[in-house]
Formats: sequence, C-alpha cells, structure tokens
Amino acid sequence: MKSRITRKPIDPAQALESVMDDDAGGTVLFVGTIRNQTNGKRVKGLEYEVYRRMAERRIAKLEEEIRRRWPVKSIRLVHREGKLKVGEVSVVVAVSAVHRGEAFEAARYAIDRIKESFPIWKREKFRRGRYAWVEGTPIQTYPASVPASEQHTSPREIVRQRTRSLVEA
Repeated sequence: MKSRITRKPIDPAQALESVMDDDAGGTVLFVGTIRNQTNGKRVKGLEYEVYRRMAERRIAKLEEEIRRRWPVKSIRLVHREGKLKVGEVSVVVAVSAVHRGEAFEAARYAIDRIKESFPIWKREKFRRGRYAWVEGTPIQTYPASVPASEQHTSPREIVRQRTRSLVEA
C-alpha cells in the first residue's frame, strides 16, 4: 500500500501492516470515520471533493517533511474521495518509528496537516437530500511543505490559480 487519494474503501489493517517494521519500537494507526451527526443534526453521509493532483503532491511533501523531523521507519497517508456512508473510513494515517513518542507525534502532525492544508472539501448529506458544505479550518500552509505562493489561500482561489497556470502553460 502506498500513500494516496482513493475512491476505493480504505482497509486500516492493510495500512497498519504496510508500516510494520522490526526496527520500530512504536507503531500508530489513526482511522478517521464518517460519523452519524454533526452539531446535533443527523448525517446520512458525506462527499469529499479533492483537487487530486495538488493533494497527491502535498502527500509526498508531507511524507518527506515527517521523515526529516522524526526517525520514522515507514508512513502511509490515505484519504478517500467521493461519496461515503456513515461508518466508512475516510482517512488513515499509519506511522512506525524507532520510539512510540515519535510515532505518536508524527501521526498527530500528519493528520493535523492533512486537515489544515490539503485541498480536500467535504459536504455533509442530511435528510431529504439536503447537503451542506462543512466549514473547516481555512487552509494553512507550513514553510517546509508548501510553496509560499500557496500560503493562506482559499480553496476556490487555489483552484483558480492552478486552472489559470494550466491554461497559460
């Protein structure tokens, strides 16, 4: 298993197995799932929209950054795209490291960066077919993993900039 964005269901056991290492003293697995409520409202499902090319580049950069900061043996970052039902796995972060503390720190850092700086947007589905975009943390950037040109930019502006540069190329 490699780190990626996927439309297919994520198998947490496979992610965990892919980072197991005899030299690692600690292995951490974070599994994010779709919950059945938000702010007291029943949720029937969720839809993730992803700017895939940029997200996959960010995954690679985040892995590099984590390897520079912690003595990780292995890391897997996998995020779903598309429509998901309550209870389905939406994201997995698996990290093995020399020591447990480093594995926990690296895994926590990874999921926080994914939530704060990846071009992934979600819409919750409610009863009667109503949808609502989830207001999340504005996209943040971190010098070691994101170019200055993309810092503190809204999701729409990122897409506009990328589309403009693709058209100009």
